[in-house]
Amino acid sequence: MDAIISFLNTIFWGYILIYGLLAVGAYFTLRLGFLQLRHFPELIRSVTRKPENDQSGITPVQALCTSLASRVGTGNLAGVAVALALGGPGAIFWMWVVALLGMATAYAESTLAQLFKVRDEHGDYRGGPAFYIARGLNAPWAGSIFCVCLIIAFGLVFSAVQANSIAEAMNGAFGLPKVEVGIGLAVLAGVVIFGGIKSIARCAELIVPFMAIAYLLTAVYVIATHLGDIPAVLALIVKSAFGIESAAGGIAGAMMNGIKRGLFSNEAGMGSAPNIAAVATPSPHHPSSQGMVQALGVFIDTLLICTATAVMILLSGVMMPGSELTGMPLTQAAMSVHLGDAGKYFVAIAIFFFAFTSIIGNYSYAENAMVYLKLDNRVGLTILRCLGLLMVVWGAYESISTVFDAADAAMGLMATINLIAITLLSGLVIKLTRDYFNQNRTGTPVFDPARFPELADKIDQKIWEKS
Repeated sequence: MDAIISFLNTIFWGYILIYGLLAVGAYFTLRLGFLQLRHFPELIRSVTRKPENDQSGITPVQALCTSLASRVGTGNLAGVAVALALGGPGAIFWMWVVALLGMATAYAESTLAQLFKVRDEHGDYRGGPAFYIARGLNAPWAGSIFCVCLIIAFGLVFSAVQANSIAEAMNGAFGLPKVEVGIGLAVLAGVVIFGGIKSIARCAELIVPFMAIAYLLTAVYVIATHLGDIPAVLALIVKSAFGIESAAGGIAGAMMNGIKRGLFSNEAGMGSAPNIAAVATPSPHHPSSQGMVQALGVFIDTLLICTATAVMILLSGVMMPGSELTGMPLTQAAMSVHLGDAGKYFVAIAIFFFAFTSIIGNYSYAENAMVYLKLDNRVGLTILRCLGLLMVVWGAYESISTVFDAADAAMGLMATINLIAITLLSGLVIKLTRDYFNQNRTGTPVFDPARFPELADKIDQKIWEKS
């Protein structure tokens, strides 16, 4: 079994996804006319407009915060440090490139998720890749495979990974026993997830802005105290990316490590964030507006938070030639330089918030998958929630690589299915985008299904009726 899982991960992460995610991102960037750059102000407006009065969904801000809850995790702290250690400062440049391309992919998949969303038996919006695969491509079997992989990876195993990071950080900074940390974490997570997706969205809306702003303000403080060094740091990042400045790993190392860490961090194209994008009530009433919300999420995750971590590490001077520091120890060492003894406590607290919100955000995706599989009854959801919380406790003190490798293989399969689906549906994404911006020039865009007769029997027409 280990050999099979290892082989699958080599295929998915060594070939298909690294190049596939980049290619799909470049494809949508070109076909959408660099939407993420030309219409960046519209991305901001997509979350600042007054929300629609619709009790069936969550607000665009809640959708953004919930997707960021999943995206912003330990990878923003440890993952960036790993990229720097293995690929040098140039890796950060390639993370930026990946994020810019990924914004177009995130827009495409979340726009489709909005378009094909449905109402569940409680009248709440549900949707995601499984729904646009089944309805848009007439491939319900592929949607089912996608959902099973999503539940295994995001609903169960990745919760254990995040719990392990929290337990390690709390044990190192405060000496707290890992088992007790895991139990306490499970209790806190349980309070939120047993309230369902709307409870998760409300929690994310409170915690995510606080944690992101606090972290970015810390970065601003560090930058302000090293203002004269910033031009040199930015020049080092760019020069190292192209081999002008010698660095660990050379050009190939910088490129591959930056690309991998960028893809893992922002999740664009993985098919995860569209699950919460579909739950939102868009403002204005058009699928494209929620696509723009999630494109902004990629920008915040990588171009703001990951960059903040990288700059603080590079300014600290702890990355010395021959140093074995990498991952979380490298980030902690850097923060200790900037904040003194408070640095390790700051990192531990940041990890707690980043990883805790990832646990509840990841669960929300799994619950959506349960709806597609028609397992969203009280028994089914209770089993999922209990298993997820048990994985939190287990993950706090255990680390079995085979299980984590299996989750990577599951995520690799779901991402591959999603990339194929959004590429096949790309023509529809382009048509929706043109419809949005054509209307936007003269007023407020409103989606009218009558302009899309090819979707007559594929979408829920009542959802898009504007009262």
